[in-house]
Amino acid sequence: MLSVSHEDFETLVGEGLDSLHEDMLAELDNVIFLVEDRPTDGSGILGVYEGFSLAERSAYGYGEEPDRIILFRENLLEHCADMEDLVAEIRITLVHEIAHFYGLTEERIHELGWG
Repeated sequence: MLSVSHEDFETLVGEGLDSLHEDMLAELDNVIFLVEDRPTDGSGILGVYEGFSLAERSAYGYGEEPDRIILFRENLLEHCADMEDLVAEIRITLVHEIAHFYGLTEERIHELGWG
């Protein structure tokens, strides 16, 4: 398994976000990006979007907690063979979870080749 500190991993996530097209990030509102070691349920997921998708924003009110996109460091490290693979997988996971923010289903994300 790759060994990347939490701090260095967060840097890679930041670089992954910086690599995304501005249009993908333009409508992200009240969304925070976090890194956790593993999901609390112990699953092997690489990331998760928690919040209201853009399609559900009519139910979204002032003062709501921010939506969260969480990348799971240890799962991503176990999933990747080397740093090049890790950088690519972080970007793919970010795109996948941001797609959920926009209301895309798992099926549609895979149809588009984003996950």
